[in-house]
Amino acid sequence: MNPYLLGILNITADSFSDGGKYLQADAALAHARQLIADGAHILDIGAAASNPASQAVAPDLEIARLAPVVAALHAEGVALSIDSFAPEVQRWALQQGVVYLNDIHGFAEPSLYPHLAASEAKLIVMHAVQAAGRASADDIPPETIFNRILEFFEARLAALAAAGVARDRLILDPGMGMFLGRHAAASYEVLRRIGELRQAFGLPVLISVSRKSFLRRGRAVAAAGAATLAAELFAVCQGADYIRTHVPAALADGIMVWNAAASGNITSS
Repeated sequence: MNPYLLGILNITADSFSDGGKYLQADAALAHARQLIADGAHILDIGAAASNPASQAVAPDLEIARLAPVVAALHAEGVALSIDSFAPEVQRWALQQGVVYLNDIHGFAEPSLYPHLAASEAKLIVMHAVQAAGRASADDIPPETIFNRILEFFEARLAALAAAGVARDRLILDPGMGMFLGRHAAASYEVLRRIGELRQAFGLPVLISVSRKSFLRRGRAVAAAGAATLAAELFAVCQGADYIRTHVPAALADGIMVWNAAASGNITSS
């Protein structure tokens, strides 16, 4: 198993996991380089948090936070993904030639579709039970979540195809944590059924469970490392093609050990 790892870089004031730590460009760039050194193949950069407690960020401020970091990392040849649900920011990101565009609402704005169709960027089409805005603790019955996800992707993929977006550019993200509602059982249900999701649409799947509340069970973010790694390795074993993570080093090590043990190709040091 050899998924692509997306290292999470939050250039934000109020991300639930590390808000404010990388708000300045120098700190963001230092962390970006460490994520790559730790095994990330792609950097997923967001400048506006989407957790329930976060504040709205104007698109021009998102772009101002992103611009120096994107320019520097582009010059270093780093594969970049921009995580934003603001169409103005998405259009800007496409103009910068980013490799991936990541939208928690799965590209709900039709006016953006001509820009998406004209670009070459891969699109991470994410499902969320919230139709717009940031995540919230919605009371969604866990037993209904998988069918909701299937219905969402059927409709959204049809809309993108009708707009001329090539299907082979699409990556599916079913959402996790509060994006599936307030019940932890919904996230576990989706983790168990990653293979079904891949088979249903014949497209690669991205999973992002890193440090999410359903794994922490009320504990601090710093206590989520072991649970995150377990969930990420489980997702990879279920066929996830991309994992979006705060700590690529732990996951890269876990995958290396798993592959070595599974293959029997183990060398002594």
